[in-house]
Amino acid sequence: MDGWRVPGYTELKVLGEGGQGRVVLARHDATGRPAAIKYLSAHNTADERHLETFRREAELLRRLRSPYVAQLFGLVEAEGGLAIVMEAVDGASLRALLTERGALPPEGALALLKGSLLGLAAAHDLGIVHRDYKPANVVVRADGLSKLIDFGVAVDAGAADLSGTPLYMAPEQWRAEPASPATDVYAATCVFVECVTGERPFRAPSAEALRELHVSAPVPSEKVPEPLRGLVERGMAKDPWDRPPGAMAFVRELESVASEAYGTDWERRGVAALAGAAAALAALFPLTSLGAGSAGAGAGAGSATAGGASTAGKAAGATGKILSGVSAKTTLAVTGAAVIAAGGGAAVYVATQPAKKRPTPPPPIAIRLTALNEPRAALPGGGTWQVNGQVVTVSGHRDPALDTKLNAALRAPLVQRWTETRSILGGQPGAYTGTVRPAILLRGPRLLSVRYDTDVEGQVGPGWDQARTVTVDLDTGTAYARPIDLFRTASPALSPKVLAHLPGNRWCPREPVGPGITARQLTSGEVSVALTASGIRVAYQGAALGYSGACGNRSADVPYGEVADLLKPEVTAAVPYPATSVRPTP
Repeated sequence: MDGWRVPGYTELKVLGEGGQGRVVLARHDATGRPAAIKYLSAHNTADERHLETFRREAELLRRLRSPYVAQLFGLVEAEGGLAIVMEAVDGASLRALLTERGALPPEGALALLKGSLLGLAAAHDLGIVHRDYKPANVVVRADGLSKLIDFGVAVDAGAADLSGTPLYMAPEQWRAEPASPATDVYAATCVFVECVTGERPFRAPSAEALRELHVSAPVPSEKVPEPLRGLVERGMAKDPWDRPPGAMAFVRELESVASEAYGTDWERRGVAALAGAAAALAALFPLTSLGAGSAGAGAGAGSATAGGASTAGKAAGATGKILSGVSAKTTLAVTGAAVIAAGGGAAVYVATQPAKKRPTPPPPIAIRLTALNEPRAALPGGGTWQVNGQVVTVSGHRDPALDTKLNAALRAPLVQRWTETRSILGGQPGAYTGTVRPAILLRGPRLLSVRYDTDVEGQVGPGWDQARTVTVDLDTGTAYARPIDLFRTASPALSPKVLAHLPGNRWCPREPVGPGITARQLTSGEVSVALTASGIRVAYQGAALGYSGACGNRSADVPYGEVADLLKPEVTAAVPYPATSVRPTP
């Protein structure tokens, strides 16, 4: 039913069409104000995956409030179809501007990059990664200011799949690794190179060859003026941890570089250059070409000058656009009779027909403390070993096998420790009892981090048992069973960071000098590491580091901001907000 229209609006012109649907310029009948309406095509409305992706984009735009992002007016859902009503922005797409004009002066490219980064920063503050920043998704107005559009493939930081536009995809996107704000920084820098030079950073005859260039080829910083090369090398670093940690951090670097290279008034001159370049294309502005508005209104979700609708299904150049399955995290439940609230041309959450019944979401994953039920075990020396206490378990996944996998991983550190303990006690008579005390240190949307302490009663004395930890990914079942599994490498940089947070900056109060934490200790479990809401918790016994037993049990909490460059990217990306925004300090 591609003929369906949002009630209360008159369509003025089609701005573009793509695989996902079409974008039109329309006028709100009650106020005469313009809007851009993005329709989901009829054949896509039969696919729940496309429906949820569309709803998720609307929900994201509802949460975003930035002068650098085209704003949402409403989500309209009816038997006839689904549409997003957005702010209209009268201007030319950056793609059209570059096609017609070629390279921009450095100040103009810097001003455009700053505006785009501020729009991306608004998304990053919500823990969202755009993943598809490109010239077609930036509209430049006649006053030189720009707005970011199309969040069709945006995801929560930490999501991993092969989505984006190949010409601007970061190495981690090509490898289907977790996306982070640094992923958007890479794409923005690629576009910046194109703005300054008139050429894309990499060109290749095939997607495979383009992938190799983005993943392995040196950063083409020699293409840009010398003062800007460091900025490009940082922004396009192959490793996301070597880039600025997010859009706002990159803005600060950009402002410093721009002021030093082009003077303190660089931004005024840059905006003026953009205004001149955009004004030259004024005849192509959607509203201006209709004689229906001024430079503050116009095409938001797409533009005729952009060469078609900016949608998730549209082909992107010779190499096309990669789009894999995306599942929605949130939806907008809009039901009942038609409700239209007009204000400044905004139609807020409209439903003309009762919405189709959507599948009932699965219940939340349950995390419980479950009593241990281990039988008493006989030891070779005539003694007995008994374990009681609790273990952490999960339930509620659609796939019961995932629950089984996670529960085995959550129990594994205890099983390993029981085996070691029975071996130690094997030659001794008497009855020994181990009481397991679990502590859930992190219970995030994806990661669950647990520490187990065990009290042992018997002839070995108190406090001798080392705590064990385990972290699991509730979405995938991945287990970080050993402390070293959480880290990118066994970096010696961890020791001084932990030492700085120990009382008195000493590993052992009685013995002030020593070797600190080694890779072997992280691998063997002599040192435990767990995740918390604010950082990592590192614990050890003094004897494990070579000190006397009198040192006892010691622990330190180290903030994520100090260790993010040591942790694996997928670990840092999956910790709860605001930790998801934490990236390595430059």
